[in-house]
This record gives sequence, C-alpha cells and structure tokens, in this order.
Amino acid sequence: MPNRTTTRADLLEAVYGCCPTLSRAQARDVVEMALEEICGALEKGETVKLRAFGAFSVRSKRARVGRNPKTGEEYPITARRVLTFRPSPRLIAAVNGEELGEEPVLGRALSNSSV
Repeated sequence: MPNRTTTRADLLEAVYGCCPTLSRAQARDVVEMALEEICGALEKGETVKLRAFGAFSVRSKRARVGRNPKTGEEYPITARRVLTFRPSPRLIAAVNGEELGEEPVLGRALSNSSV
C-alpha cells in the first residue's frame, strides 16, 4: 500500500487534467469553490452527502467528566462539536479492492489523471 497523501494540488491537477477547456486558474477556482461549499455547510451544522463517496456530518457532544487512565484523576471535558465521516458502500468496496456495481464518478475522473 503506497504511503502517499493526496493534496489540494493533486485535486486541482485532476480537475485540470479531465477538463481540457479549463485553465489552471479556473480549475483551482472550481476546487476552491467546492471545498468552500462543503466547509460552509458543515460550519452551519448541515450534513454533506457526496454520491459514491460518503457523508460528512457534525455531531454535538455533551460535556462530561474524563479520567486520566494512568493516575485515575478526573477532569472536565467541555461540550463540543465533532466532524464525522461515513463512507459509502462503493468507497468501502473500492478501498477493499472489491467490485460493487457502477464505477464512482470520482473514480473515473481521478483514474484519468496523474493523481
């Protein structure tokens, strides 16, 4: 399994590579707008569902008392919001090298690029 991280620049190259009519600046704008929309929706507490990829959602966790496992000392954990991701069955199958119906739209775009 390769130890590589896909970056924002890799996404930009994928969009630029699959859309020859776009300039690099336009491809960057497309990627940035998509990420801004996703972040904005999550900041408002909305769920973001991406077909054949998964769903991002924000959960509220209540305040509680935590415990240091080494010393047993108690300390308060404040209430907070956490981001969760639930992968789609297609993404899970792709990660495990299995076939599951039609190829995801994202998979076609990334397989045609140098990402």
